[in-house]
Amino acid sequence: MTFDHFSIGVGLALFVFMLPAMWRMSVGPTALDRIVAVNVIGTKTAVLLVVIGVVFHRVEMFVDFALAYALLNFTGSLAAARFLHKTKSSSEIFEEEGGVDS
Repeated sequence: MTFDHFSIGVGLALFVFMLPAMWRMSVGPTALDRIVAVNVIGTKTAVLLVVIGVVFHRVEMFVDFALAYALLNFTGSLAAARFLHKTKSSSEIFEEEGGVDS
């Protein structure tokens, strides 16, 4: 029974550690800060899924969910970073050509 209490404490601590990342995600000065914050939240969520599996004694099932979620989180972060890089590159080229025609 004490191991379950420890696991619940770990889960609550992980959630508390997500709060600064949630703040950075909503207030972040740049899009890159927001992407990193979403990635941090996704990583902690994957670990939290494993902890939930320990609490409910269904570790095998929740590990599968956590791996799938981590893969989707990683792929989404790469896609967002690639999109941001491409849009930034095209806007820099646009500014070098003289910007908006007046």
